[in-house]
Amino acid sequence: MSSPPNPPEAPAAADGRRAGRAEGRLAAAPADTPPAPCPTRCGVVAVAGAPNAGKSTLVNALVGAKVAIVSPRPQTTRRRLTGIALVGRAQLLLVDTPGLFAPRRRLDRAMRAEAEGGIADADVVLLVVDAASGLGAAVAQVLEDLGPPTARRAPHWLVLNKCDLVRPAGLLPLAARLNARFPFAETFMVSAATGDGLPDLTRRLAAAVPEGPWLFPEDRVSDAATSLFLAELTREQLFLQLRDELPHAAAVEPEQVREAPDGALTVHQRILVERESQKAIVVGRGGARIRAIGEAARREMEAAMGVRVHLFLTVKARPGWAEDRAVWRELGLAWVD
Repeated sequence: MSSPPNPPEAPAAADGRRAGRAEGRLAAAPADTPPAPCPTRCGVVAVAGAPNAGKSTLVNALVGAKVAIVSPRPQTTRRRLTGIALVGRAQLLLVDTPGLFAPRRRLDRAMRAEAEGGIADADVVLLVVDAASGLGAAVAQVLEDLGPPTARRAPHWLVLNKCDLVRPAGLLPLAARLNARFPFAETFMVSAATGDGLPDLTRRLAAAVPEGPWLFPEDRVSDAATSLFLAELTREQLFLQLRDELPHAAAVEPEQVREAPDGALTVHQRILVERESQKAIVVGRGGARIRAIGEAARREMEAAMGVRVHLFLTVKARPGWAEDRAVWRELGLAWVD
């Protein structure tokens, strides 16, 4: 796939961004002065797809920093989270949406609403498909849910992810089958894990978003509040360390984040489960499991924040927490009826 003429630069590394807000669109210069720089661009890119397609890994790779948690378990992402990538003079607001799946519980319906809202607000929609899994029932349902392309304001692009796990000969037939189901405006074959294909995707996105001022300072990589981001890092460890032992009905509630004069953070969080038996699983024998979860989460926090972190975790069995509006508010979720 050819790139547009004079493509923008590759994404800037997150730790290399400078503080301060970008200038808006530049006024026209007099004829006797050198031409003004190209105008800035800024747009919303929704990253959607079936659960476990690699959406969060893709967002992290495009941003150049960890902004979304990742696990091999489906339905890890619960709410919309915006990662902010810089590509030349373009700012891409990458909205990592929950996976599109048939909802059964109120929490499922909220996740579905978050995903649909992210798609509706986008300038470009990336439908991410796990190339290794192919066109299965979950992807077929997502394609059906998208509806006629003429009813959509934003162009939809197909992103075949995990292409490093598939023989090249199988990629073109898969792309053809998917485009036969839904006529995508563009098709890309990438590996978010290895970075293959991402430079071309970012260049095309930078050219596709509209002209306009940047909406976030140059040094920002996410729109998430620090307390919610740190809570997500702990929830990631619940998925990674407990796997099938704990259902998706667990949550991490941020309680307090304090910053010391030297920049170190003291973080207090509460892990919510529905039953005492689940609490025992999280705590583990002699507290071994909760210590392991806390230690791994603390390391992730220190790597992400670049400062020393003191993490304090408690575990509480609260039956029906998923029906509590106050808990939803603390988790950054919008209540759904």
